[in-house]
Amino acid sequence: MPFVPGQRWISNAEPELGLGTVVRLDGRTVQVLFATAGVLRHYAKQAAPLARAEFRVGQKVAGRKQNFVIESVSEAQGLLTYHSGTRVLAESDLDDAQPISRADERLLSTRIDAPDRFDFRLQALTRRAAAMRSPAWGLASARIDLIPHQLRVAGIVAQRRPPRALLADEVGLGKTIEAGMVLARLIASGRIARVLVLAPPSLTTQWFVELLRRFNLPFALFDEERCEAIEVADGVRNPFEDEQCVIADIDWLAETPTRTKQVVAADWDLVVVDEAHHLEWTTEAASAPYRLVEQLAARSPGLVLLTATPQQLGRSGHFARLRLLDPARYTDLDAFAAEADGYAALSSIATSLVEAAPLDASSRELLAQRFSADAELASLLARYDVEPAANAPGLLDALIDRHGTGRVMFRNRRAQIGGFPKRVAKIDVLDGSALDDAQRQRLLAEFHADAQAHPPAGELDYASDPRLPWLVALIDRLAPAKLLLICRTQAKVVALEDALRTRSGAKIARFHEGMSILQRDRNAAFFAEAEGARVLLCSEIGSEGRNFQFAHHLVLWDLPLDPDLLEQRIGRLDRIGQHEDIRLHAAAHHGTAQHALLRWYHEGLDALRTSPSDGREILRQYRGRLLAEAERHAAGGEDADAEIDGLIADTAATHRELSALVQAGRDHLLELATERQARELPLADALRAQDADDSADDFVLSLFEQFGIDNEETGTRTVVLDPEYLSTDGFPGLKDGPQQVTFERATALSREDLPLLRLDHPLVLGALDLLLESEQGNASVLVDTALPIRTALLECVYVLECVAERKLDVRRFLPPLPLRTVVDTRLNPRSDYVPDPASLLRAKEQPLDAARFRPLLAKLVPPMLAGCETEARRLAATEVGTALAAAQRELEAEHARLTALAAVNPSVREDEISAIASELEELRHALATAAPRLDAIRFVCSADIAAR
Repeated sequence: MPFVPGQRWISNAEPELGLGTVVRLDGRTVQVLFATAGVLRHYAKQAAPLARAEFRVGQKVAGRKQNFVIESVSEAQGLLTYHSGTRVLAESDLDDAQPISRADERLLSTRIDAPDRFDFRLQALTRRAAAMRSPAWGLASARIDLIPHQLRVAGIVAQRRPPRALLADEVGLGKTIEAGMVLARLIASGRIARVLVLAPPSLTTQWFVELLRRFNLPFALFDEERCEAIEVADGVRNPFEDEQCVIADIDWLAETPTRTKQVVAADWDLVVVDEAHHLEWTTEAASAPYRLVEQLAARSPGLVLLTATPQQLGRSGHFARLRLLDPARYTDLDAFAAEADGYAALSSIATSLVEAAPLDASSRELLAQRFSADAELASLLARYDVEPAANAPGLLDALIDRHGTGRVMFRNRRAQIGGFPKRVAKIDVLDGSALDDAQRQRLLAEFHADAQAHPPAGELDYASDPRLPWLVALIDRLAPAKLLLICRTQAKVVALEDALRTRSGAKIARFHEGMSILQRDRNAAFFAEAEGARVLLCSEIGSEGRNFQFAHHLVLWDLPLDPDLLEQRIGRLDRIGQHEDIRLHAAAHHGTAQHALLRWYHEGLDALRTSPSDGREILRQYRGRLLAEAERHAAGGEDADAEIDGLIADTAATHRELSALVQAGRDHLLELATERQARELPLADALRAQDADDSADDFVLSLFEQFGIDNEETGTRTVVLDPEYLSTDGFPGLKDGPQQVTFERATALSREDLPLLRLDHPLVLGALDLLLESEQGNASVLVDTALPIRTALLECVYVLECVAERKLDVRRFLPPLPLRTVVDTRLNPRSDYVPDPASLLRAKEQPLDAARFRPLLAKLVPPMLAGCETEARRLAATEVGTALAAAQRELEAEHARLTALAAVNPSVREDEISAIASELEELRHALATAAPRLDAIRFVCSADIAAR
């Protein structure tokens, strides 16, 4: 049927959107507006998952404040008009929510499915509703470990209205994972749709891989070439409106005025900025990247900044980041500095309260000033000396509530979290006198290349490299242990593999940016197998977030001139949950630049034993001197070692000073606020419950079997899906043949080539949509031999749907919910009816002669269907009331909490409080419009009726 503007259509994939209206035809595409849901969809005309919303005589329609049963239908120029007596309703005037169903038609015409298909459809609806209502929706299939501090931060930020936060965990604690969790949760819930991720050029690919492989989020990488290609196709269109979720190089955008203007005008729901400490700002000027983010922050409701730089090492930079998040709150740097000094004093008091330790006179006086307007808190303070343990929690909570940046900034520290392994440095200094001049020159050239942010490309030959015997001996000595080797470039990986192939008998795998994601996954899996590769050779991309913690030996073939990058390398093994000490192996020839850098890291910065939080600042201060001294060390001459010794001594002294500064200025209140805010968040419990639900595994495999996909078990909760007999081309995935998948989180974490299947995984969700948008199982007849004679029942499944804007996330309170109703021929409810298992099995093995039921169905079904509809509306009213009560309970409590908090904490924004009130009002209105839609119907009768 051709599309005509003004026609009404319904999305088979998203029926909860209600009726859509064709608003525009554009070449091969059609634009459909789902007005009530606030969604505009673009579809290919030839493959649109749409069904024409055509109502027949006898059905009810509603629109323009009238509701009637259709008596006749007319058509003019492709548009329908419905008539009932003198009342007329054009299809363009129909309400978006209409009870559309073809299930009863299929039953009356005896186009039926087996009874077990009906039961499976009901199970699918029930499981989907439960999954959508869960706080884990969007995160259940994410390849994440259930690490408390990450779940805590993600849970808090995802609940903010809108989410504006600074994630400032120490290096290696998972800021990218926290941000990804926030994105996955908000996108799945519908609260955001358009997302922009800005990162330095070296990290854009890492973000792409992380979001796709860990969170199943397909982002698009944008660069100048892509923008130009879009503009060639459509010179008028803003290229950044071509995709919903975009990753881009922040430097490229900031330095290109046209792209700056376009990306700001594209209107994003959420902007994420990685490495936000590079955004330079002073009271006199700001860098181009800072100005870009400032413009985006002013237009985008959501903003998440990521940085690991402690605020103590750059207060003006910290203020600059906070003013991006809340420019109305952070207006004056001097005032912010004074406020921060006050919180530093309170931080030591917080430490005393945590330990229930005595308070000195100055601390008591400061608390008395803070709590002077609150009699209850003053009373707690007065009783503190008598019962410190009993009164400390109340005083501590009050301090945290009043903390200035505690609501916008989240910082976790390794020492605070714990659970990390011990680092053991295994350093070998090789004999430098054995090197000839050519070897020394090659090593110096390699050092210069490695010191660059982007080492130049080029082929290498390590067959005669003087470090190779050390590496071969190390591999042999540590057998059968697995070794992860990380080096700077793809060329080094290839050269090492070629050299080791003839020098070592160990199985070797490689991992670099020149390989496809699928190839990387396969090689990482080969490394993870017990009998697989013993050595994995990685370029710097091996630091992209992969989990290799089953290995305990890290080989540093070279060293980057970036402490944070070195920390990311070590973080592949030094992770929470690592149960063994990790051993860091490094070697350098004495008198080379590599030797100088290794000593600087190990003796000056102590980076091979600890995780220094001041690494970036140390490098900023000593970079020039370090490069010069390394060059001089490589050239030899008098006092070369002495010069390096002096550099190392100065570095170590500065490191001690900065570490003391960080510790002294550490905001304990902020850390406590990060811990406390999410004590009762149900996210972790919801994820653990889904992990433990083995029955969901069977359901998912049965779902795939509906489409001809076989499965074969290959391990604990791990199977291979085989699409050889796939019955439809529309199945979402498995285009490349059999795919191994898992339902076990631990397996998915160690085998990144295996998807973790839950109901929110795109493969499963797509299969669910494919099933539920089809007619499969929506009409059936069952002869139940366990029923008394002369018994006939009608079993109906209605779906209670609420048409609302997706940003409202109404599904957390009322997802598309199946309502099962059963009536007998006297229209009495029979909700206690349970089909006889033996009859269901018989029906599966012996199909009915459906045609002979047609007269009986025509006589009995219409009045029984009306009875089922009456019962469904009663159940719907109950469910709507329950959902409304839950919404009011949650949002009214949050509104009251924030209102009280705003009285003592200026970081609570007025728009955040008003947003909750508006959200509750919109939910009340939306839930009131929820209505049941007939989805499936089954006629059940006793054997004597079937025999007539």
